[in-house]
Amino acid sequence: MRTVTVNVGKSYEILIEKGIIASCGQYIADVSNASKVCVISDSNVFPIYGDTVVESLKSAGYTVFDYVFPAGEGSKTTSTVVGMVEFLAQMELTRGDLVVALGGGVTGDMAGFAASIYLRGIDFVQIPTSLLAQVDSSVGGKTAVDLPQGKNLCGAFHQPILVLIDPDTLSTLTPHFFADGMAEAIKTGCIKSAPLFELIENGDAEADIEEIIRQCVSIKAGVVERDEKEHGERALLNFGHTAGHGIEKLHNFTTISHGEAVGIGMVMITKAGEANGITKPGTSDRIANVLKKYDLMTEDCNSVEDIISAMSADKKRTSDSIKFTLLTDIGDSFNKAIKYREIPRFFGIE
Repeated sequence: MRTVTVNVGKSYEILIEKGIIASCGQYIADVSNASKVCVISDSNVFPIYGDTVVESLKSAGYTVFDYVFPAGEGSKTTSTVVGMVEFLAQMELTRGDLVVALGGGVTGDMAGFAASIYLRGIDFVQIPTSLLAQVDSSVGGKTAVDLPQGKNLCGAFHQPILVLIDPDTLSTLTPHFFADGMAEAIKTGCIKSAPLFELIENGDAEADIEEIIRQCVSIKAGVVERDEKEHGERALLNFGHTAGHGIEKLHNFTTISHGEAVGIGMVMITKAGEANGITKPGTSDRIANVLKKYDLMTEDCNSVEDIISAMSADKKRTSDSIKFTLLTDIGDSFNKAIKYREIPRFFGIE
C-alpha cells in the first residue's frame, strides 16, 4: 500500500492500493465513530461499486443510506446539492455522522459541498473512481458546483477525513475518461515535476499508473499543506484551467470534458508565454505532443476572442485582472495577474 499524509488542519491519509474499495469500511472505521453513513454516487458508478461499498460499511457496523444522482457535469448544480442535503436531513444524520463520496470529480465536488453545508459541516470520505479524481480533485478539500455564470463558482473548502484510492476501478473507465484524467497528471508534471512529466511523456501510463497517482497526490498534498485556501502557491494547480473553464462554458459543460478543456488551456497559455518571452521555446510543443499521445485535444473550435470573453467569469479574477499560471519551463511555474485590457494582446490577438 502507498500512503500519503496531508498535514492540514486535522491531518488525513490518502491510501492507494488495488482492491482497497472492498475493505473501505474497516479503514473508515479507523477514522470515524459515525453511526450513519450516506454514500453519495452517480448513476454510472453506483451500479458497479455501490453494493461493494455499502456491504463493507455495513460489515463495519454502520447504518448505510445511498443517494444516487444522474451522472454528468449537467447535474453539478445547486439544486442537486440541495437535494442531497435534504436527503441527509430526512435520514436524520447528525453532526457525528458521515458522507462517503463514491465516484469521479463531479461526485466528489458535490458530495463534499453537501457535507460542508449540512449542519454547518460534517465529515466526509473520498473514494474516487476516475483517474481525474484520483490524481487531483479528491485531494485538497475543494468542493463546489457550477452556476450558469461559470464553473465551480459556488463552493467551500472542506477537507475529507480520508481518501481511499483503488487503481482497479480504472479498469471500468472508457479510454476517453482515462485520457481525461491524464490531462490533470500532465498538468501536475508541468507545474511541479519535470521527472513526472517525463515519466508520462516517455513511459506507459497504464503500466505506471500507481506511481503516477502517488506522485500526483504527493505533490498536491505538499502544495495544499503550504497554501490550503489558495492565497498563493495553490493557484499554480490552476494551470490550464482559466482558459479551460472558459472553453467548458462555451460548450455548455456538455460537449467537451474537463480534461480536454484543461489540455487545450495548457497549450494556449504556454504558447502565449513563449510569444511573450516568458516560457522556454518548444515547451508548448512538448505539452501538445504528450496530450496527443493520450488522445487529448490541443485546440478548440471557438476563437481566442470568445475564450477570453468566457474567462471573465473565472473565480480567479479580481476587479481589474485575471491570474494566470505560466511556465518558465516544464516543472517550473509561477502565477501572474494580467490586466483585462492587456489579455488580448498577451494572447496575440491585438
